Amino acid sequence: MKTSDLQGAALDWAVAKCEGREREYGGRWVENFSSSWLVGGPIIERERISTLYMPEQPMWWATNKDPGEEESMGYDGPNLLIAAMRCYVALKLGDEIDIPKELK
Repeated sequence: MKTSDLQGAALDWAVAKCEGREREYGGRWVENFSSSWLVGGPIIERERISTLYMPEQPMWWATNKDPGEEESMGYDGPNLLIAAMRCYVALKLGDEIDIPKELK
């Protein structure tokens, strides 16, 4: 699956994989990285992910590259956490990843 298309449980699973926390509880992933600032926020700060709201789209854009760098990789999303978590997954796992079929 393309990292840029990840959302919901699939995105949370991918972030958990990056964090080494692939735990499941009652059919749901314990950490809701893409919807909880409590767990997603520290990753944004630790990984130095920058975000920008693009009103003409409208969407959020996230990257961990300096604005002056040429090959700046960025990922978008409907909100800041989703954009930032997609960016984080891409940094750690690449542009495409294998997702468990129950999360597709």
